[in-house]
Amino acid sequence: MTIVDYLEALAALAVALSLLMAKAWVLQQRTGNSGWVDTFWTFSVGLVGAFGAIWPVAGILPGTRQWLVAVLVAVWALRLGGHIVLRSRGSADDPRYAELTRQWGDAAPWRMFVFLQQQAWGAIPLVFAVFVAAHAPAPELRLQDYLGILVLVLGIAGEAVADAQLKAFRRDPANKGKVCDVGLWRWSRHPNYFFEWVCWLSYPVIALSADHPWGLASLLAPLMMYWFLVHVTGIPPLEEHMLRSRGERYRAYQARTSMFFPLPSRFLLSSKRVT
Repeated sequence: MTIVDYLEALAALAVALSLLMAKAWVLQQRTGNSGWVDTFWTFSVGLVGAFGAIWPVAGILPGTRQWLVAVLVAVWALRLGGHIVLRSRGSADDPRYAELTRQWGDAAPWRMFVFLQQQAWGAIPLVFAVFVAAHAPAPELRLQDYLGILVLVLGIAGEAVADAQLKAFRRDPANKGKVCDVGLWRWSRHPNYFFEWVCWLSYPVIALSADHPWGLASLLAPLMMYWFLVHVTGIPPLEEHMLRSRGERYRAYQARTSMFFPLPSRFLLSSKRVT
């Protein structure tokens, strides 16, 4: 593959994401439920990523690795997108986006469009990482391809467990007004986000090799996902909402629990030192 092939693919992926997130904006405006935005974004990344994976560059039909990577990103999108669909059906609006809409006032429709386009452009490194991994030059599957599968399975499984634990906690009437700190949530305040980030480590595992310089571009996927989750649309607005709704209970949870990476409870560690 030449640099022109990579640049053409990058441009096509970017245009596709932009158009799909424009459609997400139309849906959000019509329904008034911003929760569908995350659903649309997830399925858009999965669709564009899978399409990029099997892109027949230079007229060459997709091989085993290309189909493998397409399946990986499709499985990720179906699992996460399906979870968000079920969550959005049971709520009037996503509190994070609702707060943004309130802050934007009369300019909310236009600001939301720009915001969703920013999400589209922010997803470009993700789908490009999928493309780069799928088009690694080695003709046969290697050990690192199987390791990439293992990393993605670990990420999906961990995220699914975290989501299930949170759902079970919320279903118990005795936990109303409390903060979920059971299972994986005792080790991280956002274990679902952590394992989502782990999913995107799978593509560098597949893509990086000495004979594939473009494989370095795959590192942008976990870097971008970490930035999104920890600093932009993930943790900051969610924790602001939790502080408003849970107050001191959530502050205590913040004090004793790691924000992102699963770590032993600081409260338990300090207790052990005392004893």
